[in-house]
Amino acid sequence: MKYYIIAGEASGDLHASNLIKNIRKEDPNAEIRAWGGDRMQHEGAQIVKHFRDLAFMGFLEVIMNLKTILGNLKWCKEDIVSFNPDMLILVDYPGFNLRIASFAKELGIPVFYYISPQVWAWKESRVKQIKRDVDKMYCILPFEKDFYKKHQFESFFVGHPLLDAIHQFKDGEKEGFKTEDNRKIIALLPGSRKQEIAKILPVMAEVVDKFPNYKFVLAVAPSMHVSFYEKFIGHTTNKIEFVEGKTYDVLRKATAALVTSGTATLETALFKVPEIVCYKTSRLSYFLAKQLVKIKYISLVNLIVDKMIVPELIQSNCNANKIAKELTEILEGTLREEMLSNYDGLIHQLGGGGASEKTARLMLNHYREIQKNKNS
Repeated sequence: MKYYIIAGEASGDLHASNLIKNIRKEDPNAEIRAWGGDRMQHEGAQIVKHFRDLAFMGFLEVIMNLKTILGNLKWCKEDIVSFNPDMLILVDYPGFNLRIASFAKELGIPVFYYISPQVWAWKESRVKQIKRDVDKMYCILPFEKDFYKKHQFESFFVGHPLLDAIHQFKDGEKEGFKTEDNRKIIALLPGSRKQEIAKILPVMAEVVDKFPNYKFVLAVAPSMHVSFYEKFIGHTTNKIEFVEGKTYDVLRKATAALVTSGTATLETALFKVPEIVCYKTSRLSYFLAKQLVKIKYISLVNLIVDKMIVPELIQSNCNANKIAKELTEILEGTLREEMLSNYDGLIHQLGGGGASEKTARLMLNHYREIQKNKNS
């Protein structure tokens, strides 16, 4: 069968790559054309657009890059028509993917969505479009199934794929990274998009001098280069060690972490690393988000357990002094043990492993059902 897959970010590339691996187990002759990254390519997908050219963060940034986004949409539609896939698999990335879902539905191509858009956070009206254009939805957060049930749309909770990704990493024999410095490590994960790195990394760098007894290690995001980060860290360039392509190795050795909101907050928790969530964006983007977003927390960790178990420092609160204060607490204070205990409850809520395997099997079964219904 022919599969067209669209993942527009680093986390999507990771989860889609594991999905592809399991699709090939079910369908060894699968022909896969995709928008994604190096991990998906490693699993045999033909990458026609890399996610590093797709990720635009915030309302203002999207407006500024609207011409590029519209051009990508047009090109994608033409490419789908040319490839003529048996099914379209969309991975998160809703602003782009929901438009493509509508287009594919008109063509009669079955649309499967893996990793639900966060419509429970904002733009709940998108549920109407999802019900119209998406054949099957596969959720990775436990509360999403109830959310869709409220809207009379069947969805499938498959568990969180990070459980498998991290389990596989821990089981593998990897050299990791070596350092001659014996100080305990504080990991820096300033995001995977250029815009968020530019906003958040300078603030993280200001904290370095306040903790001379610790070593700061920055996990370079996939497709990014060290030279880009160096522009934002000033005199601390020689005090921060850069590690490329080994984020999990960094987390495995870290004592604590400063993390930009997103999938990385959950990855850090699953490695049992106490963390502080740091987030800054443009004033306009933040103002608009405050008006539109309907969630109590910005980190996946807090959202899943529905309480503040990791500190979130947002906008003006995301400054060196407040980060240093919170960091001291999770390095030496009582908050550390409390946070680690709360991580156990978080992991329990995520369900068991095998998310990618379950999803691949469900997709193929659902595809057969759709074809059977068409022919009956």
